Amino acid sequence: MPRTSANYSKLVPNGRLTDPAGTTIDATLVTNGVAIDAADPEHTLIRVTNSAGAAKTVTVRAGVGRQSWMAGSGDYTQSVPASGTVWLGPFTSARFQQKGSKLNVDFESGTTGTVTVFKLPRAL
Repeated sequence: MPRTSANYSKLVPNGRLTDPAGTTIDATLVTNGVAIDAADPEHTLIRVTNSAGAAKTVTVRAGVGRQSWMAGSGDYTQSVPASGTVWLGPFTSARFQQKGSKLNVDFESGTTGTVTVFKLPRAL
């Protein structure tokens, strides 16, 4: 199955962004994972909320191909506490960028909550 596409919520320099609801993490999202298309890893933040009754793991997958020459460092995994929130990133392109300029994110079985992808502005 193809990964679910997640769109950026762009942070505004010298401005504000109304807190976006994010994408609901359901069984389909857990099974297929998320792909952040047209990713700019160095300017990407990912917010994951966990509404499950136990801690769950979120994984940002190491890239494949020549553009991710540091992929040998492996995936990045982070535990999200029960009823908690974590912020991940920014990321290194050389480690995490997938072919086609994507970032791939996976969730442990039983994860519920939301995932929101933010893009930091390039200049302030």
